[in-house]
Amino acid sequence: MKIKSKHPIFSDYEKDPKLFDEIFDEEGKVKKIYKKLFEIYGNHSIEDFEALNKKAKASFFNQGITFQVYDEHQQKEKIFPFDLFPRIIHPDEWEIIEKGALQRSRALNLFLYDIYHDKKILKDGIVPMDLLASSKNYLHQMMNIDPPGGIYNHISGTDLIKHSDGKYYVLEDNIRCPSGVSYVICNRTALKRALFGVFDHYSTHTVTNYAENLLEIIESVKPQGVDQPNCVVLTPGMFNSAYYEHSYLAKAMGVQLVEGRDLYVDNNFVYMKTIRGPEKVDVIYRRVDDLFLDPFVFHPDSALGVPGLFSAYQHGNVNIVNAPGTGVADDKAVYTYMPEIIDYYLGEEPILNNVKTYRCGNPDELKYVLEHIPELVIKPVDEAGGYGISIGNRLSKKEIEAVKEQIKADPRKYIAQPILSLSVHATYIEDSGSFEQRHIDLRTFSLLGKDKEFVLKGGLTRVALQKGNLVVNSSQGGGSKDTWVLKKSK
Repeated sequence: MKIKSKHPIFSDYEKDPKLFDEIFDEEGKVKKIYKKLFEIYGNHSIEDFEALNKKAKASFFNQGITFQVYDEHQQKEKIFPFDLFPRIIHPDEWEIIEKGALQRSRALNLFLYDIYHDKKILKDGIVPMDLLASSKNYLHQMMNIDPPGGIYNHISGTDLIKHSDGKYYVLEDNIRCPSGVSYVICNRTALKRALFGVFDHYSTHTVTNYAENLLEIIESVKPQGVDQPNCVVLTPGMFNSAYYEHSYLAKAMGVQLVEGRDLYVDNNFVYMKTIRGPEKVDVIYRRVDDLFLDPFVFHPDSALGVPGLFSAYQHGNVNIVNAPGTGVADDKAVYTYMPEIIDYYLGEEPILNNVKTYRCGNPDELKYVLEHIPELVIKPVDEAGGYGISIGNRLSKKEIEAVKEQIKADPRKYIAQPILSLSVHATYIEDSGSFEQRHIDLRTFSLLGKDKEFVLKGGLTRVALQKGNLVVNSSQGGGSKDTWVLKKSK
């Protein structure tokens, strides 16, 4: 159905009645929470909006807000696509999201401690041992190590979708090195520069307090005996896909951005090379994968890490944020046990439900998956960025057979989920010069420290810019929106 609107900028908006539209109700009327915003944006002409869109893109370009895309042939640097029409989340909805995200973070931290210590959840048969043993991210080197502050997943990213029933569901957890928070803050800055007046009509939570809370969190897990911790951000370097974020967060926290070659270990303490001589480092917020952290312990040919770093960590002289080995909780097959993990450690029902997921490593579930590929999304358990995903109803018969062979060759490597109807949001499409429905999701960012918790009141709304596409990752052509969490009215 075509939306009836007096505003030219929305006059061509087509609403698919089968999809959950976040702005328009079933009758095509603007929902109450968006009415003022709809009027403000509607008062602009297409030409006005094109100019504003160019202004926002120029802002991103001038700030160097880019990301790297890798394909089989080359590596490309792109400006992060940003849509000027924000997503609004009601405070009552956000309360559920925030509580649910923190619940998962707490449960995952207890799970990680347990599987690297007493393994009670494995002995009690709640989570199968072979599931963890077959995960490349389950590090035997982490056995019986106690991270300073008792925290493993200091930073967690929870990916949520809003289904056609209007409820939020968790698509996956990101625990290794969740990325994207810098874009949340930059989206807000870009929108304020382009359309500052829109914030006069809504009472919206800030997102610019993330860096100060992150610094407080990582300082709270300093090694014993340290009063004023020296913290650094460890990056693989400027060719990493998230390098902009690494540099942004280091600058925002007021700490040094370092590469492995800037650090060295002496007598199980970590030092940073400076023009004033060596400085002891106490906490490392690493954006380097586990197996590249220390060539003495993991990949011997790694030039990204620091020789001897893991020994310093074992001795409790430096903390690593997030802890090595947390990636086992990123495993999409482990994700399927989250309801049981939450119940086991917290004695609670999940506040946010999982998406129905089939483990191909389970023979019965594998049989179902192989018979129903056209109805499913197939995902590798250990990939990120949208890589390796197959959406069944978009595959040819030949491609379906190829996916089946891939799964059968290594069932443990894959999970499958129903093709869900992600909610859609009005998004400005440059090619058509108008607003169209596009699928979106939400990544929240939760922080755990010693006696401190924090959830960023905003998150990253990612947009699948191609019509009908369900993959929102920037590496797959997705963009993002500013996400407004409204304050409760007094």
